[in-house]
Amino acid sequence: MNGALRIAAEEWRYWLRSRLAVSAILLMLIVVLAAVISTVSRMQSEADARRTMQDAAEKTFLAQPDRHPHRMVHYGHYVFRTPAPLAVIDPGVDPLTGTVIFLEGHRQNSATFPAAYTAPQVAGFNALTPAFAYQVLVPLVLIVIGFSVVSRERELRTDVQLSAQGLNSVSLWLGKSLALVSLSALLLVPLVGGALYALSQGAAGVAVVALIGSYFLYLAFWSFAIVGVSARAKSSAMALLVSCVAWMAIAVVIPRLVSDLVGAIAPVTGKIESDFALIEAMRDVGDGHNAADPAFDKLRAELFNEYGVDKAEDLPVNLRGIVAEVAEAELTDVLNEFADARMQEEAAQATLARNGALLSPMLALRNASMQTVGSDLGNYHRFLHEAEDARFEFVQGLNRVHGSELSYIDDINRNKDEASGLRARVSADNWRVLQTFDFRPAAPAERIGKAGIALLILALWCVGAAGFAYGGLRDSEGRFHAV
Repeated sequence: MNGALRIAAEEWRYWLRSRLAVSAILLMLIVVLAAVISTVSRMQSEADARRTMQDAAEKTFLAQPDRHPHRMVHYGHYVFRTPAPLAVIDPGVDPLTGTVIFLEGHRQNSATFPAAYTAPQVAGFNALTPAFAYQVLVPLVLIVIGFSVVSRERELRTDVQLSAQGLNSVSLWLGKSLALVSLSALLLVPLVGGALYALSQGAAGVAVVALIGSYFLYLAFWSFAIVGVSARAKSSAMALLVSCVAWMAIAVVIPRLVSDLVGAIAPVTGKIESDFALIEAMRDVGDGHNAADPAFDKLRAELFNEYGVDKAEDLPVNLRGIVAEVAEAELTDVLNEFADARMQEEAAQATLARNGALLSPMLALRNASMQTVGSDLGNYHRFLHEAEDARFEFVQGLNRVHGSELSYIDDINRNKDEASGLRARVSADNWRVLQTFDFRPAAPAERIGKAGIALLILALWCVGAAGFAYGGLRDSEGRFHAV
């Protein structure tokens, strides 16, 4: 072990004497730190803005004067998706998905205003997040600094001196790997700083540890892989070339190919096609605005029989409100059927994409990172479900007010004159059916559980790279054969 530590120390001494290595380390630290600071600032600004707008939307809705309850159904309400605290590290799919939904009766509106299309873009730098920097840029810096970590010893013939000092392949493997792994740990400092900030904003400690651990595993994979390539390459130039090709394949080409393949294997139904099918399905649902619609003949007969009356005017409840409530429930079942089918198609694509982790450790890290943070597609679907639950409860609450607080006679005569219109209004106190909407990511244990497979695959990649490096050193030419 002392020999390995000595080798690692000498490697660091070599790097510190190299202007290229020092410059690359400092430059990457600055870039990553800038990514952390800019992402923290942007995500915090977005979170504050969405909370402010959510509060304003609720206050505006509750401040409405006495109105007809169905007017308030169509007046609607807005709900906003606040980013998870750890999104300052990995925003995931959040910038590409909607952040606000308008809730109203008879419709499930799409989430709108994705951050990527509403935030100012300065030469594309808004896409430079800590996650992108560590997944793509930092491995390239490790390659630039460490590509000759073993091949240099052969070219300078210092391997003979190391052998004469009694150092073997195990010590060399541990020492060279430890040097690059410790460099990876140094480059993780800005990430740790961003994670600690997220911790102060309410992120769970276990999620912070899991997130940092996943990025450390990824950089450790690259550290071992670089050592292995350097040990097997015939020259430092060849080691650099092979390492760069591997980086291009792992970080750029394979993720793109996986994305294209997923789209081809599991396509999602187009919006226009889906909308036409939805309109066709909705024709079988009665018109909730028309209490005389034949679709509600059975409902009317049951109400008349229950209360022992022969006409709607004699009911102790407002038939129009009851019909609106029943129609909304039936319509929502249809809307949910199509929405769930769409989400299932998207989830199938996400599952196929996660399988790409077997082809690239970067995809394994990306999956683990987004799932741990709570910025993956599944979390976005949770937002859509919770928003729909809020919409349904809010609309049905107003429909119940319509059925119980407003008389049928006043309701059907509300357009006769101004006085009739005033009688068809209910107290604004009834707007309290609106519940506060506060979207939160899934519990930390649930998020980490979902990330478990990706973390396991990432760990296997790391172990495989370590074995690759050790095997390369044992088989390489020189005097490092026996332990």
